[in-house]
Amino acid sequence: MTLATVMATIMWLGVTFYALFGGADFGAGFWDLFAGNAKHGNDQRKLIEHSIGPVWETNHVWLIFVLVIMWTCFPTLYGSVTSTLWIPFTLAAFGIIARGSTFAFRKVVVKTWQRRIFGATFAFSSIVTPFFLGTIVGAVALGRVPLGVGKGNEITSWLSPPCIMIGILAVTVCAYLAAVYLTADARRSGNMKLVAQFRNRALGAGIVAGIVSMGGILFLHTAAPTLTHGLTHRGLPLVVLSGIAGAVTLGLLYIERFVAARISAALAVVCVIWGWAAAQYPYVLGSQLTIAHAASEPAVLHATFVSLCVGAVILIPSLAWLYMLFQQGDTQAE
Repeated sequence: MTLATVMATIMWLGVTFYALFGGADFGAGFWDLFAGNAKHGNDQRKLIEHSIGPVWETNHVWLIFVLVIMWTCFPTLYGSVTSTLWIPFTLAAFGIIARGSTFAFRKVVVKTWQRRIFGATFAFSSIVTPFFLGTIVGAVALGRVPLGVGKGNEITSWLSPPCIMIGILAVTVCAYLAAVYLTADARRSGNMKLVAQFRNRALGAGIVAGIVSMGGILFLHTAAPTLTHGLTHRGLPLVVLSGIAGAVTLGLLYIERFVAARISAALAVVCVIWGWAAAQYPYVLGSQLTIAHAASEPAVLHATFVSLCVGAVILIPSLAWLYMLFQQGDTQAE
């Protein structure tokens, strides 16, 4: 395995972590929107704030991590993607900013009308941000981003039915992950009413995600035959495993094994992400740009790799400790 492939793998790990952790945060905002009025939705919103409060900003480190590696190690890929898809990137960035600021402001205001405004903005941003990120993924996966700076159409490259479908799928998956995670958090808090509410939402979101995924496959068959071929050959084991993990998650939710459901739900998402990577390997941009041709000079790759190794010694234990501390409830867990 070449160093360029190693760096691409590390970058894809960053994508995976952002989907699992950042995606669940976005999904929590989705459920915040549908929690109900100030009275009936108060307990749900408190659980959501408690669950994402210490980590919501931390999880965006993974997005920065991915963009920095792409910019440093694969500049041709970075230039092609960001110049063509600058509109959804900008909208997603605004969504992240609006989401974070309003989430913080809602905690300190005391008047109901102010909390409603900040809460609605937080929830709306939590939906549109993963949607635009999903359209970016769709544009890249479907080969709508040509090689070269500013070579692609700024509108039609990402605003098309297949890309919109993938954007909707991204929102659905975020809602699914969040509901599964929040069900376990509700169990740990001891509020059985919330457990039942989020369990039902997780079951519903899982079924909807499966339906949307099947619809996405139909779009891919006609919109991206090369990617479809990769998914049905090299990536097929991961696609099948994702479907199995998704079905197992629904079963675990039904029998109320919520911690195990977290693991299987995460596995389902991971398999989709890595199934895509396997399907298009060794290309990183349609069938135009391979990992080897997109990579920077060896000296840049070596320097970046060494920097990542040094940083990982500090970052990974710190993040692990943060999550472990926060997952320790003062009530008995499952």
